Amino acid sequence: MHLRLTMLTADPLKFGEATDFIERDARPLIEAEPGNVGMSLKVKETLGVALVETFWVSGDAMRESDRNVRATRVEAAHRANATLSVESFQVASLVRTASWERGNGVRVTRLCARPAELDKMVATYEDTALPRLTETDGFRGAVLVAHPRTGETISETLWEDEAALVGSRSAAAGIRVDTVNATDTTVKGLEEYTQVFNSARSV
Repeated sequence: MHLRLTMLTADPLKFGEATDFIERDARPLIEAEPGNVGMSLKVKETLGVALVETFWVSGDAMRESDRNVRATRVEAAHRANATLSVESFQVASLVRTASWERGNGVRVTRLCARPAELDKMVATYEDTALPRLTETDGFRGAVLVAHPRTGETISETLWEDEAALVGSRSAAAGIRVDTVNATDTTVKGLEEYTQVFNSARSV
């Protein structure tokens, strides 16, 4: 499974226009594309930042969709005076322990591993980090994506609500340090968002 990640950085005063368009107009068009297996929208309203993720059964399906999907990105950016960045990844792991709903808290951790070590990093994440996360109050699931050529990796964990997200910070820090030490991985960024919707599903 593959993922296209689009980040919008928008005028906070116009941000709602973009997110409403994504949920109301862009979502049904994208989810109807051949090979689509879900989509998600996460926001940081105070900063006017949105993460839009589209999930695809294959890299070919993701690339083929871009001709139709690109117009929705451009329209969303136009409505909110936003900048756009687009990245592509392979989905290395997807775990859901409870339903993913509006209002879930989301922690996004950007990491970088040596490409030759990616398999080890994914195995360590699934064998060590995930079991500890599932024991943390409020945990609802996680997605790990990676770029095999560059080693760029993103870990997303989903939590019941903002309170659970905040309450998990200490446990997440310990898991992060242990994972980095075990895999020679570097943390490049740490962000927190509120989920608007998420229809991603395993294939």
